[in-house]
Amino acid sequence: MDKLVLFKNSSRNKLLNKRLGESKFGQDVKLLSNISNIYEQLKNLDVTYVIIGLPEDAGVFANHGKTGASKAWEATLKILLNVQSNQYTKANRVLILGHLDFSEELFEISELDSSKKKDVLKARKIVSNIDGHVSHIINQIVLAGKKPIIIGGGHNNAYGNIKGTSLALNKPINVINFDAHSDFRPEEGRHSGNGFSYAYAEGFLKNYFIFGLHENYTSDKLFKTLNKVKSIKYNTFESLEIRQELEFEEELNRALSHISKTPFGIEIDCDAIENIPSSAMTPSGFSVNKTRRFLNFFAKQENVCYLHICEAAPKKKTEVNIGKLITYLVTDFIKAN
Repeated sequence: MDKLVLFKNSSRNKLLNKRLGESKFGQDVKLLSNISNIYEQLKNLDVTYVIIGLPEDAGVFANHGKTGASKAWEATLKILLNVQSNQYTKANRVLILGHLDFSEELFEISELDSSKKKDVLKARKIVSNIDGHVSHIINQIVLAGKKPIIIGGGHNNAYGNIKGTSLALNKPINVINFDAHSDFRPEEGRHSGNGFSYAYAEGFLKNYFIFGLHENYTSDKLFKTLNKVKSIKYNTFESLEIRQELEFEEELNRALSHISKTPFGIEIDCDAIENIPSSAMTPSGFSVNKTRRFLNFFAKQENVCYLHICEAAPKKKTEVNIGKLITYLVTDFIKAN
């Protein structure tokens, strides 16, 4: 737990905009007062959801992507704490745990050059180190019987989410991934494009469904791999939204039948949402409202065990919109149960 920085009352008070006659989400969420024996504290706390931030983009760098995802956590807190606490948002069922401090790793990354092979290999070792910290904290949260809501960070953290959950439940888990990319690329050293392939190869991931793959950004070799593995199913964005060969609702149910019979995680990559600043921003993607409908559908299911929102990369001009987007997704997950 050496990386865990608890979200404290002093931090909450700085970010809260209180208003007479209103109760804000941040006023009613639970916080931990000390860092000792996190598992026991979580186990004994009457909450359902534990929010944890992973402010890093080392995996994006190691995958030659556009960095900036490390800023999404802070952008989200500013908005999330200040939405209303009411019968829908259920703030009293939520603990904001804090974030994992990867500032040392990000400093190391900042000294590297992604055009140099040796620097990329160094970055991939750093990502592997991050994996260990992520899988440990997620393991403790799930072991304590709570549902983690993980705000990234890069999609490399899918590996830690899957491994931590799988170890806590003592069996492989399933995953639904709302993403323009499969992130099932070769095991060539850890980065944001191969979290699922590593988790599958190591026995932590069983059934995997990729929802909304972009045909222009998935190689023929990768399609052949996906088609060959029976426990992997997918649809493409173009078949759903452009050619309309597939019905959205029918595909939700097809994905559900593939992953929902045993515990599963929900992964949402903001690369899949149209015009959202991210590591691979797209002008053609799912709308925010369709993304929310997707999340609501899967969040209602009995076997859901975590939510991960990743790859959003806010800048000063866009941090409010990113914060609002992620806050909508977080509260949709909470409302669905």
